Amino acid sequence: MRRTAPYLRLPRRRFLSGAAAVVAAPYVLRLPRATAQEKPAEIIVRAWGGVWEEALKTGVSDPFTEMTGIPVRHDLTEDNEIRPKIWAAVDQGRVPPIHVNWDTTTNATKSALRGVTEDLGDLPNLEGLLPLAKPAGLEGWPLVNVYSYAYVLAYSEKAFPEGAPESWNAMLDPAFRKRVAMYDDGIGLFAPAQVAGGGRFEDIPDNMEPCWEFFRKLKANEPLLGEDPDFTNWFQNDEIDLACTIISNAREAKQNGIAVSWTVPKEGATLDTDALWIPKGLPENELYWAKQYVNFALSAEAQQAWCNALGLPPVRPGLEPPADLVGDIAYPASEADLDRFLRIPTPVLVEHESSWFERVNEIMQG
Repeated sequence: MRRTAPYLRLPRRRFLSGAAAVVAAPYVLRLPRATAQEKPAEIIVRAWGGVWEEALKTGVSDPFTEMTGIPVRHDLTEDNEIRPKIWAAVDQGRVPPIHVNWDTTTNATKSALRGVTEDLGDLPNLEGLLPLAKPAGLEGWPLVNVYSYAYVLAYSEKAFPEGAPESWNAMLDPAFRKRVAMYDDGIGLFAPAQVAGGGRFEDIPDNMEPCWEFFRKLKANEPLLGEDPDFTNWFQNDEIDLACTIISNAREAKQNGIAVSWTVPKEGATLDTDALWIPKGLPENELYWAKQYVNFALSAEAQQAWCNALGLPPVRPGLEPPADLVGDIAYPASEADLDRFLRIPTPVLVEHESSWFERVNEIMQG
């Protein structure tokens, strides 16, 4: 899921200050000093590809390696594919296939509810984070949310010379048949489809017929179905004019010289979060260094570089947004900015999202 943009690199001086924090962490985390010194051959972090992996590499993984000497390898297995492998390893008492999982908050919560995630409550850099970082509906810190992101309505500027489309219903216009795109499971579009379809956001999940009717109408426009890197490529290849996608993918195409913009239509747009978590079953020294990786990812240095590369609001307050996104409608910079977004509670997503994916698949394949 998720390809190349300009990246913010950390000055050497800031690397060294971060390194000092890592060295001091054995005492904060109350782990034996000998254990802390037993560095693993590598740290394996599951990640999405494209701009997502590049941002993680530049903002978190490379600085972590420079500070600690531990190589970081990114495993690009899809999040939904690696989850059952982790669950099976924990159930069978085997060492899990990765050290850190970069995951959607919904999927991370499913793993937390299953009891396969390590507690992160002893990480020093949890202090001072925005309330959004705390997982909803869970005790303690079995995961930590690391940024927020909007599923925007991205559009080709030449297709809308008079300005941004006002409604998600623009995706239903027959003029854009075979020129619209969405995620292959419909993620990010459920709440806007509910409202654009004439329903109420408050009726989710009890009465979502307006949402399904929107998808049925959208099917008539034969939308392209894909994952994050596809949207960037489709805009760059002039294959689409409209898409429901995460802002990072449209921003990458724009940074590559394509006349693409995005908006939050009048119905609102989905706002969600991604998380980091550590599976149970790691050897003690590997667990220690996996925690150090997550702890560093929450630092001001890493959050600034990582989130700016993605164009997403961090959970560490007081950081500078990317220059091209200052005041952007899809980059909430304050609590008041969040009012334009539709936020389905994580417990609702955990219970219903899989069945919604199946419903979209039935509609699109029917």
